[in-house]
Formats: sequence, structure tokens, C-alpha cells
Amino acid sequence: MKKILITTDFSENAWNSIFTAIKLYTEVDCHFYILHAFEPSPLNLMGSKNHQRLSVIYDSLSKNSKKELEEILTYFAINHKNLKHQFSTLSKPGNLEVAVELAVNENDIDILIMGTQGATGAKEVFLGSNTVKVLKKVTNIPILTVPTGYNFQSLKSVFFATDFTVPYKKNGLEPIIELSKIWKSTIEIVHVSVEFILNDHQESNKEVLKERLSGLDYKFKNLPFEIDVSKSIDKYAENSHSSILSLIRHQHTFWEKVIGEAVVKKVAFHSKIPVLFLPQ
Repeated sequence: MKKILITTDFSENAWNSIFTAIKLYTEVDCHFYILHAFEPSPLNLMGSKNHQRLSVIYDSLSKNSKKELEEILTYFAINHKNLKHQFSTLSKPGNLEVAVELAVNENDIDILIMGTQGATGAKEVFLGSNTVKVLKKVTNIPILTVPTGYNFQSLKSVFFATDFTVPYKKNGLEPIIELSKIWKSTIEIVHVSVEFILNDHQESNKEVLKERLSGLDYKFKNLPFEIDVSKSIDKYAENSHSSILSLIRHQHTFWEKVIGEAVVKKVAFHSKIPVLFLPQ
């Protein structure tokens, strides 16, 4: 049975992540763990002069967290009749990235799914900080980020963005291979570059990639570099509402060194479609 962790703050965006997960894995035996992490905000703590007040705040947050999670379970008990799916809830004190790491290790989680709120400029620092913190902290499992307002219906293609600079481990591509098989979707291997001449090392990795995807419907696509890597990828994917973008977490360091572009961070924030981050 596949074990899927989904984070929630009980917002509309978080509900959207839950529904995306359920629809994406409709035909798969799954145990969904719905996680809420709670901690007093800095404003609440500023006036705390003793442990008693802090304890009262935590008790209140804990009760509210469990109450909201119970409502989620009740909703699915009434409205979700898929016998392949079961649900549990997790309420943990502390910040989100630590709570996620604990939940992943304690429950042997296969994949994490969480919402990301698209933002620009200064807002990006605040609205997207949780997603980025989790991406940095939890590196051993795939993480799927779902943008605000995304309405998942079907999966016609999986975009796999790569520059062929790292080897493709035997099980490293399993998350996209699995989705491709479930939905009978095409895997589009997207390479963003100024020029598309591969060195011997890249050619060797490309051949390994072909072996890993043997028997599946896949094709290669070269994308010209435009302004930055994330914009090039985003532009290619923006008209694809039946797709997921995937990339290996730390693979795009080349562009970060050359032009200072934090590819993973930008893609996570600005993609209009879900992004599947694979562990390296």
C-alpha cells in the first residue's frame, strides 16, 4: 500500500492538495496521512512571560488542530467511497518542516504532497517559505507541490526537466514511471540550454535514462534558454493543464552557479502545474 503524507493548514489551497492527491492516485491502494503542524505565532509569544501562558496557547492550538483534522476525516467518511483509500490524521506541535520529517520517518512515507501559494517579490519570502523549508529539510522522498487553484482532472503528460549531468539511479525515476503507467501518459524529457551539444558524460547519462524508461511512451524535447531556466520551463508548461512537471532536486546547480538562479525555488513558486521534486 502506498503511504502518502499531505500537509494542511485547513485553507482552500490545502484542501486542493488533498483532492489532487486523491484524484491522482484514484486507482492505487493508498493510506493518506493528513498532517497539521501548529505552533504559537511570534506575536503570541512576544507577550509570554511564563510557561503557563505558553502552555495555555499550546493547549488551545492542539485542541483546534485535532478538531479540524477530525472534521476532515468525517468529510471523507461521508463523501469518499473509494475502497482503495484509507485516511489517518497527524497533529504535531512545532514548525512544519520538523513535523514533516518526523511524520515521514515514523510512518515510512512514500511521497509528500503539499500546496504552494504562488507569489512574487517580497510576498514570496513569507508565503512560500514553508514549502522551501520542507524541500530543504526533507530530501529522501519525492515531494509534489500543488499550486493555488489548480484543478486536477487527468494526466496526459509528465514533463521531466533535466540537463543530463547526473546519473539516473535505478529507483530514482519510479514516481514518474508509476504515474505514467497509471494514467498511460507520455513522459516528455525537457532539456533547457543555450546549445544542445552534450559531452560524453551527458551522453552516457542520456543512454541510461533511455534504459530506465524502456517500454514507456517518452520523447525528448530541447528548450531554448530564455531569460532564466524556470521561465523557459514555465513557458513550455503553461498551456498544459493535464500535466505535471518533474525534476531532480539538486540537479540544476549549473545554472545557479552561472547566473545565480535558484531553479528549484523559482519553479516551486511560479509553476502553474504541480511540480514533482525527485530526491537525488
